[in-house]
Amino acid sequence: MTRDLGRLLRPKSIAVVGGGAWCQQVITQSRRMSFAGDIWPVHPTAFEVAGVRAYEGLEDLPAAPDAVFVGINRHATIPLIAALSAMGAGGAVCFASGFSEALAEDETSHSLQEELVTAAGAMPVLGPNCYGFINALDGALLWPDQHGAQTVSRGVAILTQSSNIAINLSMQKRALPIAYMVTCGNMAQTTQAEIAAALIDDPRVTAVGLHIEGFKDIREWEALAAKAHQKSVPLVALKVGASEQARAATVSHTASLAGSDVGAQALLDRLGIPRVTALPDFLETLKLLHCYGPLPARNIASISCSGGEVSLIADMAECTALTFPPLTEVQKTQLRSALGPMVALSNPLDYHTYIWRDGAAMARAWAGMTGEGIDLTLSIVDFPTTDASDWECTIEAALGVRAETGARFAIAATLPELLPLDTAERLIEGGVVPLMGLHEALSSVEAASAVRAPAGTPVCLAGPLDTGATLTEGASKEALAAFGLQVPLSRTVTGAQAAQAAALDMTAPFAIKGVGLAHKSEHAAVRLNVEAQDVGQVAALIATDEILIEEMISDGVAELLIGVVRDPAHGFVLTLGAGGVWTEILRDTISLLVPSTPQDIRAALSKLKIAPLLTGYRGQPAAEITKVVEAISAIQSYVIAHADSVIEIEVNPLICTPTQAVAVDALIRKA
Repeated sequence: MTRDLGRLLRPKSIAVVGGGAWCQQVITQSRRMSFAGDIWPVHPTAFEVAGVRAYEGLEDLPAAPDAVFVGINRHATIPLIAALSAMGAGGAVCFASGFSEALAEDETSHSLQEELVTAAGAMPVLGPNCYGFINALDGALLWPDQHGAQTVSRGVAILTQSSNIAINLSMQKRALPIAYMVTCGNMAQTTQAEIAAALIDDPRVTAVGLHIEGFKDIREWEALAAKAHQKSVPLVALKVGASEQARAATVSHTASLAGSDVGAQALLDRLGIPRVTALPDFLETLKLLHCYGPLPARNIASISCSGGEVSLIADMAECTALTFPPLTEVQKTQLRSALGPMVALSNPLDYHTYIWRDGAAMARAWAGMTGEGIDLTLSIVDFPTTDASDWECTIEAALGVRAETGARFAIAATLPELLPLDTAERLIEGGVVPLMGLHEALSSVEAASAVRAPAGTPVCLAGPLDTGATLTEGASKEALAAFGLQVPLSRTVTGAQAAQAAALDMTAPFAIKGVGLAHKSEHAAVRLNVEAQDVGQVAALIATDEILIEEMISDGVAELLIGVVRDPAHGFVLTLGAGGVWTEILRDTISLLVPSTPQDIRAALSKLKIAPLLTGYRGQPAAEITKVVEAISAIQSYVIAHADSVIEIEVNPLICTPTQAVAVDALIRKA
């Protein structure tokens, strides 16, 4: 069902049902924000609430309200929501708790939440168990507590399930203009992706921050990402609450390597949404996106008047994907003109203090660190908390650089508290982004450079299967080979005598394996490089009824693990990594979602630590990457064709040679 959230989030009239302190706060806060619309308290006995004339019931209101704060107990909330829906209200905030979040204490709470959704019908409802929203653009609030929001003409939107985190974020003193603060609560009816999609319809919203505990409907998130990209409104995520669903399969190495959170990360990567891990980074990224939008790439320049700060930012950037391009001849000429011969030119640059207090000269020097190929220039400046009057030159220089060059320019303080709020507001007004904290600054730059277009192909969805049977290695290989995966010539036989006979029709050396074991090496059930005359003797030593005899692949240059794990929350997680004996030792993996394009697969392989082996290390032959990609695509094709039953697939190792990519071990677990 498609719901219109515009009327709820941008109301012309607000009704507040209830007379308690929470409801009084909603009215008081709306009046403080100079809300220009109507405010209608609803209370059966009170003449007024918070100094505003009250109405006895909904039927007494002048018209159907656009937005309603429902501040009464959970049982009374349900019939009132039904009445609001019937009268054509624009939407409601359900403040009451005791719904699905209280299932552990009250087994009836889940059915109560279902009743709430039924009562609402097509009318949007935020919550239950949520604080509602602040619209600082129009001064419209359904918010029952303190907040730090200020009226703005444009700014970012923040969505979170946590009302407490929303309160804290609203109190930020980082010069970030917050246009909307929305809490989602239980998301019984209206989801986070749905709300975000409605918010980016407002042209005054410059970026959207999403504090995400989990993804409800992947198709909604795909639609949101596509819409945000089309409207050029960047999204950034603070993802928490890592799911344990990806750990449900424990048969393969893939399941243990995939961990609990790779599905979420792979989904965000696929959606083109950068992820941060802390609230300060979240706010600074939103600020950078508000000022400049996504950065084209990750090339930065840094200038400061301290060698210590040069070392600090250079070392801190080592843990990121950011780069400091060497200075061009044009930059060197400009810098030498501004700084004279006593300064060693580099990026990052220590320009010393020879030109301190000369704002124009400082602007010329700082401008020399901008230019083609630099996505953001950072000037490191810490303002003293005592007397900062001598630092006025830095503000003038930063504003001058921005006005003169139009380049993306930031003032970055090493500590958040060393960039005063009034200075930050002055900088942002002049087009310079004030970044508070060097770690936060680098994190925000990295995130802002990671915004990209979402993948065009929908994720292959997975249902909640968690039990199944494991196919034998031979059966697994046969199934995957039918989809184009290359496997060695092999025979499955019973007994040592039959194994010896099978070897007569095959080319030595051989791999001899026991059949029916998930981790054969742990049971000493794998023997390699067996010569033809020894096959029967070796087969007799392996304690399984059936024996797999297989031709060895001898010219491999690298071994890969290719695994797929069913993750009901995010789809099918495709894991690529170092294979064979190095799988658990190196734990060198990267994860995508099915289906991934050949281009995405190639890019992922290039990020592995063992990537040099694939491209030819120290004069050794390179693997045939096209064949490797084809092998991975074949495994994906099998998954897509059997999406209703596949739980887990692992090929380990895929032996990569200069001419082929061959799966020498495979496992499939199906429902």
